[in-house]
Formats: sequence, C-alpha cells, structure tokens
Amino acid sequence: MDDTILLRGARVVLPDGVVEETSVLIASGRIARIFPRAGGNGIRVDQEIELAGLTIYPGFIDVHIHGAVGVDTMEATAGDLHRVAGFLAREGVTAWLPTLVPAPVEDYKSAVRWIENLIAEQDEHSIPAARALGLHYEGPFINVAQCGALRPAYFRSYTQPSDVKDLPVARTRKAVRMITVAPEIDGGIELVRELTARGWVVSIGHTRAEVETLEEAHVAGAGHMTHFFNAMSPLNHRMPGPVGWGLLSDDVTCDIIADGHHVAPLMLQLALRCKTAGRLLLISDGVAATGRGDGDFHIWNEKITVAKGRTANERGQIAGSVITMRDAVWRMLALGVPPHEVARMASANPARLLGVADECGSIEEGKRADLVALDEGGKVRLTLIGGRVAFDETEVIER
Repeated sequence: MDDTILLRGARVVLPDGVVEETSVLIASGRIARIFPRAGGNGIRVDQEIELAGLTIYPGFIDVHIHGAVGVDTMEATAGDLHRVAGFLAREGVTAWLPTLVPAPVEDYKSAVRWIENLIAEQDEHSIPAARALGLHYEGPFINVAQCGALRPAYFRSYTQPSDVKDLPVARTRKAVRMITVAPEIDGGIELVRELTARGWVVSIGHTRAEVETLEEAHVAGAGHMTHFFNAMSPLNHRMPGPVGWGLLSDDVTCDIIADGHHVAPLMLQLALRCKTAGRLLLISDGVAATGRGDGDFHIWNEKITVAKGRTANERGQIAGSVITMRDAVWRMLALGVPPHEVARMASANPARLLGVADECGSIEEGKRADLVALDEGGKVRLTLIGGRVAFDETEVIER
C-alpha cells in the first residue's frame, strides 16, 4: 500500500462548498492535508495523481441496496458479494449496507453468514472495494397493505423480544444493524422500543401508520424513513399519514430513490424544500439486475423485467431500481442542487445515520480517504477507499 498520495488540481467538494484547483494529501489511508489553489508543491509522496478537470466528492454510502451485477444479497456467497463490492467501487460507492427482504429464517441465516464473511475478509485483507458496514433488513415487520414488491408470506408481527432474536446479525467488528418497520403492525411500538434498546437503526417504511402512531414510534426510537413516498400511504388533506408527517418532522431523516421512476422530479424538489439537504439521504434500492441492462431477471422467486431502466415484477409493480448512487447524485445535480448539498445526501447524512460520521462521509482532514472523482459527464474516474486506489480511469482523460 502506498503510504502517501497527492491528488492534485481537482475541484473538491467540502462540507460547506466547492473549492477550485485544490490538492489533497493522503497519508496512511486518511486525509492529511487539503491545499488550496493546487498547493502541496515540494512535498515528497509515493504517488501523485493529476485530477485537473475532475471533481472530488466524499465516497458515496448506500444504506439500501439488494444487489447488482446478477448477485442478490439473499442468495449470495462471500465471493458474490465481493463482486458487488468491486462493482460499487467503480460506481463511486465506498461503503454499503447489503439489504435483505422478508424470507424464511434459514435464508436469513445463510445470507447473514456470507455478509459476515465478507466483512471479515475486507477487514483482514484491506481489500480496496466498497466496505460492507453491516446489514439492513427491509422488513419483515411491515404492513401487508404496503408490501410493494416484497413477499407478504414472510411478513411478521411482534409479540415478544425473542422475535427480534430470530433475526441473525453480523457480529464482525461493530457491524451496523438497520431495519425498516411499519409501527402500526401488532406490537409495532414495542418492537421499535426493543430494537432501539438493542442498538438497531430503526427506519419507518412499508407503512400506513397514522400521525399519532408515527409520533409514538419516533419517541420509541425510530428517527428515519425508508424510500420516502414509496410503499407508504399517500398524502391526503384529511389523513396526512407518513408523507405529511415525514415532510414536517424536522428531526426525522428520510431516504429517497432518485431514479426518475420511483419519484417524479417535482416531488424530489418538494422533499428537498421541506427536509433540506441536511435531512435527506440518497439510496439506490438497487436489485441484482443493476449493471446488467434491460431484460428479464429471476429475483426473489419471480421474474423481474427491466425496460428502459424501469423494473417491473409479474404483477406490474415497480420492484427496486437498477441505478447506483452515482446515478442518483447526477440526477440531483441536474436538478440544480449544489454539489456540497448533494454530497451531504449521498455521503455525510448516510454516515451520520449509521453512526460512522466521525470516520467518513465528508472531505475533512483526519477522516478516512474514501473519495470519488467525477468528470464533467458524471462518470467515475477514480475511487479511493481507505487511501487505496479501488478504481482508476484517470489515464484515459483527455488533457
């Protein structure tokens, strides 16, 4: 591993704005210095990378992704997950939460065992690929009436603490445990309270909860909402429900799928206007077909068709997305959102939600060198993970 790297001459997206012609010094896997106006001349380094014409963002963090390149997290081995991690690094993602759908307990155990192996191997070998930070259960404690593309046969209610123990978790290092629940199910508020006490990140989703129930869930520990607008009862002037409550709850964060199919551009702008960039997260909700183009795919025991970038299951329902975080970032930039605000949504806010903001999620001295450089067309040209080059296409840039 190179001990020191100098990234020279790029635009750099800092927490409060963008600085031009800036150089970033990386030492021992962390950001050591940020030099304005292409500074850093005369410093002896092991490697110097010229990035004039590119913009450096903090590495993207995807808290909701089911798979990519033909790999589904429910069926993947550690080798399969390494393939996903490598693909994500090429798309600028430096950390992710493999996300599981409702399934039999034995399927959960198998999936979590391989996720645990992935985390251990990434830690042991310092593999330069998107780091799995833990896992995310989308369900099974959710509302059948808002099932979306998930399989209701495996949904559950909550009766006692042992119901939570039935969910296997990765026990390698400080693995994150995130879960999406509908607080209105039987025992839902007690469930949120129990999960919070056990250290889970609890998110509200696949729900038709009324405002009073949502408030109770929030007090019990649920402070986030999953794929906002989607798989929840819509806004109604007499029953504001999850959407109205989420838009107006300033201390609740929301994640959103900016793929052009799940949420209309105007609604993205509405969410941004109400929540601000400080309380919105971008996610992919990517499925195994991501990176494979249009066609038919067998996912979650049914056929999912991708046509012009939109997924549909056999019932005609949208079934996850085929975008990556890079696509979501580029869409928000195209809406005119400033780069530093997009970086909050793609990096800083996910890091804060998962409790890792002290080490990553923004470009600041002392933090991990998890960085991605984009060109003017939104293509990833360089990804660094922990100061190691995970993807490099800078040599093809025309000067």
